[in-house]
Amino acid sequence: MSNTEEKTNENDEKLEKVIVEEEGDQLLKNESGQETDPNLQNDNQVDDDENELNLEDLVKERDELKDKLMRSLAESENIRKRALKDRQDAEVYAVTKMSRDILSVYDNLQRALDLAEDILDEKSLPMIEGLELTKKDLLEIFKKNKIEKIEPIFGDKFDPKLHQAMMEAPSDEIEKGHIIGVLTVGFLIGDRLLRASNVTVSSGQKEIEDKTN
Repeated sequence: MSNTEEKTNENDEKLEKVIVEEEGDQLLKNESGQETDPNLQNDNQVDDDENELNLEDLVKERDELKDKLMRSLAESENIRKRALKDRQDAEVYAVTKMSRDILSVYDNLQRALDLAEDILDEKSLPMIEGLELTKKDLLEIFKKNKIEKIEPIFGDKFDPKLHQAMMEAPSDEIEKGHIIGVLTVGFLIGDRLLRASNVTVSSGQKEIEDKTN
């Protein structure tokens, strides 16, 4: 073999060695012994990171939409309840003014019955029965329209929300601040005061008042 051929073979061997080393650097063995391209590994890692970020964004967007939906549902329910209450209030309280006017009819009937008890005789019985029936019918009409009587009894505690004190009087039986007489009954319409009961309130025992004076 000539010198020229020997040099050519040596150069070929060196070239093959360089190519093999370069290819070896590009291929890495992973833990399972499989050869892995480092560029491919980097690309896969980037894809995983992007997918994880996208998933977090989707979860966050889902939670925000869910929160908005729940708020909208709650607001819609509140609006529905308010509308229902307004409609019910309108049905009940629309007759408030007329009801106050009709209370005078009730008062006149009650006064007539109170007077009839003083002149009770056989001739007046039909009239009294008629007045009682009229009063009963009137109270039934009140009840249908959510109007209820406030009729305190002897000894009840005075309640400024329901009662109006027209006068005070001493009482040996009833303690101070309690009712000893009812002048006119009151009425509620729904949960609102239509008219307070006019009452007389105990100012306490008379002996105590005398000693104080």
